[in-house]
Amino acid sequence: MTNDEAREELLRLRASIDNMDSMLVHLLAERFKITQRVGWLKAAHDMPPADPTREAEQIARLRALAEEAQLDPEFAEKFLQFIVREVVRHHEQIRDGQG
Repeated sequence: MTNDEAREELLRLRASIDNMDSMLVHLLAERFKITQRVGWLKAAHDMPPADPTREAEQIARLRALAEEAQLDPEFAEKFLQFIVREVVRHHEQIRDGQG
């Protein structure tokens, strides 16, 4: 492969990465729209903002999916934990009348 061909390939790969990043942002936005509805439902029925049992189930499920997809399960778990912490924070804000 020549340097010019390598540069072209790099540009194609980066364009693919950019497209996937856009999809990730849109998927996260949709996920947070749904979790916001969950937060309102929990607040309306005096349910706790966090559900440790559900979170543990989700982590186990995501780790298994990551392994199947040949993605580091530790990374997948950290990613999900980051999202869950943000969701719980939003649920607390909704419960406290700030959401």
